[in-house]
Amino acid sequence: MKLKLLGFFAFVSACSTIARFDQYSYSQSVSLKVDALNLMQTATGPFASYEKAVNDLNVTMSKVYEYERNRPQNEISSKMWELMRDTSGHLYGGFINRWQKEKVLDKAFIHESTKLVGEAFDQIAQLESGKIKPSQINN
Repeated sequence: MKLKLLGFFAFVSACSTIARFDQYSYSQSVSLKVDALNLMQTATGPFASYEKAVNDLNVTMSKVYEYERNRPQNEISSKMWELMRDTSGHLYGGFINRWQKEKVLDKAFIHESTKLVGEAFDQIAQLESGKIKPSQINN
């Protein structure tokens, strides 16, 4: 699954024109990574105890997704955020969905999931940091 995800992002990245670097996008991806991974670590506890924190993070993630979705030539980043939030997938959204259904999650599952989600957040941040920065255009 991980290789398939990496291959998809590499293929899409190679085939498309992408938006210019955006400091806000980069900062938000890094911040949300830390928040999401910290929240995921609490999944050994009952979902109901963390429901407000989950909802708050989901709202923040939705705001970032909407921001990314509406930036010109930003289809790749937008798609990456869609995959991150997908409740039927294997990233953050799927993890939260499973936690909600099962009430508590196993430490081993949490550990493996945080690695996968962390790598996906890294790919989002790396895509943004690799975009052309305004200072590079004027040189």
